[in-house]
Amino acid sequence: KVEQKTIKNNITLSLYNYSVTSTMTPFRSISLTALLLGTAAADSADSVSSRLQVHVPQTLFRPEGYDHREALFGVPPYGGSIAQSVYYADSDLCDPTVDTRKGYPIRAKDNNGKMEPWPTPYILMVDRGGCSFVQKVRNAQRSGAAGVVIADNTCLCSDKDCVSANGQDVCQPAEPIMADDGSGGDISIPSFLMFKVDADEIKAELRANHMVQIEMQWALPKPDDRVEYDLWTTPSDVVSKDFQKKFKPVAQALGDRAYFTPHMYIYDGIKSNCQGFDGENMCFNLCTNNGRYCATDPDNDLDHGISGADVVKESLRRICIWKHYGEQDGVGTQWWDYVQAFMERCDNPDYFMNDDCAGDCYKHANINQDIIDRCMRDSGGLEKDTPNTFLDLEMQAQVSRGVVILPTAFVNTVALRGGLSTATVFTAICNGYLDGTEPKICEECESCGDFDECIANKKCKSKGGGGGVSTHTFMSSILFICIAFGGAAFYHYRKTREEMREQVRGILAEYMPLEGEDGAVGSPMDFARRGGSENLMMS
Repeated sequence: KVEQKTIKNNITLSLYNYSVTSTMTPFRSISLTALLLGTAAADSADSVSSRLQVHVPQTLFRPEGYDHREALFGVPPYGGSIAQSVYYADSDLCDPTVDTRKGYPIRAKDNNGKMEPWPTPYILMVDRGGCSFVQKVRNAQRSGAAGVVIADNTCLCSDKDCVSANGQDVCQPAEPIMADDGSGGDISIPSFLMFKVDADEIKAELRANHMVQIEMQWALPKPDDRVEYDLWTTPSDVVSKDFQKKFKPVAQALGDRAYFTPHMYIYDGIKSNCQGFDGENMCFNLCTNNGRYCATDPDNDLDHGISGADVVKESLRRICIWKHYGEQDGVGTQWWDYVQAFMERCDNPDYFMNDDCAGDCYKHANINQDIIDRCMRDSGGLEKDTPNTFLDLEMQAQVSRGVVILPTAFVNTVALRGGLSTATVFTAICNGYLDGTEPKICEECESCGDFDECIANKKCKSKGGGGGVSTHTFMSSILFICIAFGGAAFYHYRKTREEMREQVRGILAEYMPLEGEDGAVGSPMDFARRGGSENLMMS
């Protein structure tokens, strides 16, 4: 199913397709199938960094919270939470036209006799099935939901009570991973998958027209005044390229207050049966060291272009660069420079495996090529059936950390969900410091309207999101507007006063001349010309 798809499934599926269509010998097709099976059987630990709790009604409150799965898309508010009333859509929400006047609890009717829509902000509960997780959450987002809880519709096989109570013939060995279907870049709200046995209780309360309040919370460990963050990727990974091009200034701005470690994802060829009993490489050019260390073919052409073995070689090269030019300070300016230069110069089928191109990148990043070449050889190299120390360490780390999705960033050992962006990782890092120990750059730039400029200048000129203006500019604008309106009001007052005087003069001029106290005949205009200073009511 689409909703159960992971990066590994995509990779192995493409490998399987090419094993059928490519003009390869039979043993190559068999070896690719072996890599497919080995990958599919890999551990898929899903480290949960969030918490799901029901606060209302109190009878559903659990001190330890509710088991759930986090979506690998959307933008969770790390260090924060969403606590809102829940509304059950009573639908799988696969139709993009969402009727917000349906569902439970039942609301009052408006003047047109229709039930009131879900009052914002709210968390929407929808049923699993019918379409991908991404499609459901996208439709909920468009309807105004602040978060989404997807109610599972299948019992876990280990939950015998659930299976027997529902009379289901089908059960699932584990909850599915809420993976991105490839189109989730526009999702900005978080979402969880709730186990069926728990979701049924919530739905029962809502169907009974009882209000339910749920809290979705994301917390990062805050051990001390330094944050450790990691990036798991591969040299051929397309998704992380933009992040790797832009994050260097952030790493430099954080300085020694944050320690970065890049990791290269390597497939275990031995577990995938890519190494035969006689030590022969059974997976053709996907692996090095006689089938020990493997990577997927980035251009899906096993006979031409970049091979998996080329990706493994570049992975080892980047590991060695970090060992000598980044591991000591945790910033790795030269490592970032090399990676950016490689993406600009060598990231294509013609130059990816070209040592001269890599040499140019060394020069650009001020890296000693002899040191890196020696590191690659001394770690075990990439030839023959010999283990490589650094590649073995990477495989051990990815298993212990439970990495199954690429790319994945970790902050204080917690996997970040959602799209990999510079601002998202920076925000998570800033929320990983012990309270009161956040560096100044976090206070200055975390909520800055122009994030990139703030990082470059280490000062925000436009506080507040969405490209706001500075306080000086705002106050100057207000002062200018006040002066302009004041001037216009004064001009209007003077003009109106003069017009009223002209009207009075015209009215008085229509009367007959009046006789004064001394018997002289005067003109009514004399009074008008004197500005109306005499009392017309004099006796």
